[in-house]
Amino acid sequence: MAAFGLTEADYEGEYVEIWQDNLDSFRLFKALCTQWRTSMAGVTGLDYNCIPWVMKVNNISENERIFNDLQLMEGEALKLMNKSK
Repeated sequence: MAAFGLTEADYEGEYVEIWQDNLDSFRLFKALCTQWRTSMAGVTGLDYNCIPWVMKVNNISENERIFNDLQLMEGEALKLMNKSK
């Protein structure tokens, strides 16, 4: 978190319930936490090349909904990581 300018205080008092329908999407996003692409301008997005392998080793079925969910979470994460710029 610190590498992106975030601290535990940024999430203090915030609890998020994950519905069962979204659990695989969340698990995939969490498993991709080390797969961010960066440039001189900072974080640019997730490395999509490794998604099929990460899904396979985490026993997550491929489907369009999970990929759409992943892109939504990626977009929100990028907003948070780049908000100080």
